[in-house]
Amino acid sequence: MAGEVAAVCISEKKGTAKQNIGSCNFIEDWGLEKDAHAGNWHRQVSLLSWEEVEKFRARGADVADGAFGENLLVKGYDFKSYPVGSIFKCNDVVLEITQIGKKCHSECEIFHMVGDCIMPREGVFARVLHGGRIDVGDSLKLISTRKLRAGIITASDKGSKGEREDESGPAIRRIIEKQGYEVVSQVVLSDDAEGLYREMVRLADEEDVDVVFTTGGTGFSPRDNTPEATMRAATRNAPGIAEAMRYYSLQITPRAMLSRAASVIRNRTLIVNLPGSPKAVKECLEAVLDTVAHGIRILREEDGECGNGTSLKK
Repeated sequence: MAGEVAAVCISEKKGTAKQNIGSCNFIEDWGLEKDAHAGNWHRQVSLLSWEEVEKFRARGADVADGAFGENLLVKGYDFKSYPVGSIFKCNDVVLEITQIGKKCHSECEIFHMVGDCIMPREGVFARVLHGGRIDVGDSLKLISTRKLRAGIITASDKGSKGEREDESGPAIRRIIEKQGYEVVSQVVLSDDAEGLYREMVRLADEEDVDVVFTTGGTGFSPRDNTPEATMRAATRNAPGIAEAMRYYSLQITPRAMLSRAASVIRNRTLIVNLPGSPKAVKECLEAVLDTVAHGIRILREEDGECGNGTSLKK
């Protein structure tokens, strides 16, 4: 399957509409050359379906290419239907989808003009895995769409006995499924370290999931055993994810320093401890989820080659 690039757009200043320049260099792990939204982050390139823009225009809206803030306007793809981690290739340029949709914090010029904007629900964002040049009329090919597979473990004595409803596990599920993950297992266990350890091992070794998210049991209470079970399951440490969550949460509450959450690797599976409340789960996932998918691809050795064996890099 392939699509056709209909527009290549940049804006040299943030807050201004993008303009179709017809051709541009894509810089590895940065974005489009001279584009104001390029940078060392997960939303380096924005993509939008040409068909969706045409539907919008058919409603009477006179919008130019780039008006929604898209870098690439492409014919032939409904981008929002592809999971995070999907790989697209155009000439030498390789893009990895990192985010589906975008919450608008303020109503844009398009919204004020016609009362609607399609980018929040139709647009996707990507990281540049390999650079090169893209021109209008070039072919964009879908290389890989494998969904990332996840397991969710809630650690709660009361929850495992039915004395408390588990809200954090379902919160994790809602967030990651929206970003294209497939949840293959979701369980509530007691805070017993042995049971938590065995379930982590089962998910990693038997289910071969890409990532295990745990919630609860990361504090100072004598029954908070999740980090110990996690470290026991580890074959390698991956502390940066847990550190990033603590750093982010500290900007919200000083009590974040009391979190003992761990993040580790077991063979080819990432295991990440999350807090025990839905609010804190959402905050922590906001801090790391976009980068976690990229880390999983590296762990699975999928960042350097696609599903059909074609090299993504020269």
